[in-house]
Amino acid sequence: MLKHKKLILALSIIPQIILLKVLAHFPNVIESVYSQGIYIWISKMMRYAFGWIPFSVGDVLYTLLGLYILRWLYINRKRIIKDSKNWFLDVLSAISVGYFAFHILLAFNYYRLPLHKSLGMEHEYTTTELVDLTKQLIHKTNTLQLQLAKIDTIKVILPYSKTEVLKMIPDGYNNLSKEFPYLAYQPRSVKRSLYSVPLTYMGFSGYLNPFTNEAQVDGMIPTYKFPTTGSHEVAHQLGYAAENEANFIGSMAAMHHSDIYFKYSGHAFALRHCLGELYKRDVATYEVLLPQLHKGILKNYQEVRDFWNGYENPLEPIFKTTYDGFLKTNNQAGGMKSYSYVVALLVNYHKEHPIK
Repeated sequence: MLKHKKLILALSIIPQIILLKVLAHFPNVIESVYSQGIYIWISKMMRYAFGWIPFSVGDVLYTLLGLYILRWLYINRKRIIKDSKNWFLDVLSAISVGYFAFHILLAFNYYRLPLHKSLGMEHEYTTTELVDLTKQLIHKTNTLQLQLAKIDTIKVILPYSKTEVLKMIPDGYNNLSKEFPYLAYQPRSVKRSLYSVPLTYMGFSGYLNPFTNEAQVDGMIPTYKFPTTGSHEVAHQLGYAAENEANFIGSMAAMHHSDIYFKYSGHAFALRHCLGELYKRDVATYEVLLPQLHKGILKNYQEVRDFWNGYENPLEPIFKTTYDGFLKTNNQAGGMKSYSYVVALLVNYHKEHPIK
């Protein structure tokens, strides 16, 4: 009887995959039933359960799970040959349970309506519109940089600790929720990852733990990046699983923040994306606009590049390629490099709401 149940559990991954492929064709259903319904309650309950704990519960659970798996593999190492069928059934059963939990707790959000549709915006834009937004962002970011650094050649340094920045992140969402009520963020659960060192070597600045709904930020990245990285992970927490959509919402939350340092970080982040896309579309205009940026802004950009360059290693491309494949498997055709859609959201939003 036990073996029969184990077989059913192991093979249940097949109908799960089939059901997921079918549901992927009904984003409206996922949006209304799961993303705007079931998931909101799941996310809030887990944030109430784990958000108040000062350390990452999810990272601790991952550690314990890793130790358990190593112990299980060691104890059952001889079964691979002597009892191969049941060994594989045990493994496949565990994978099936994990696959089910991952989708119920978070991953159905990969199949929700694209953000531009739920916002009622276009997703195409012209190069002229991109240039117009880039000019607005340059002016605004220059203004903020000069206000903060006083001299246009000096990079902006946040006067807060990283812990303080994480506590401030919800304020941006509270302001943004006045326009988009479904982005209201409470309770909060944003933490520095206990695995910041391996995350850095893997090339990731943060992640959302799907099993505890804790937003994790790499504690080693420059403080200047904390406002947008933390806001990005909160966007995932609120159900926007796609990287490009989380980039847009995260930058918007930082840009709408009451604190000027957050505003600077958010506008500089959006500007970097626009400049990257402009370089692909119109190099000549890019080369005209780039020198208009204050050198202090470029130094902040360089600060981030230097940080990541300092941790380059042969394994980083493997981790990023693996994650890129994971995103593409989960309905994100552009993978990690879908920056054009981020810019499309920024351009089309700011056509109706010019930057002041």
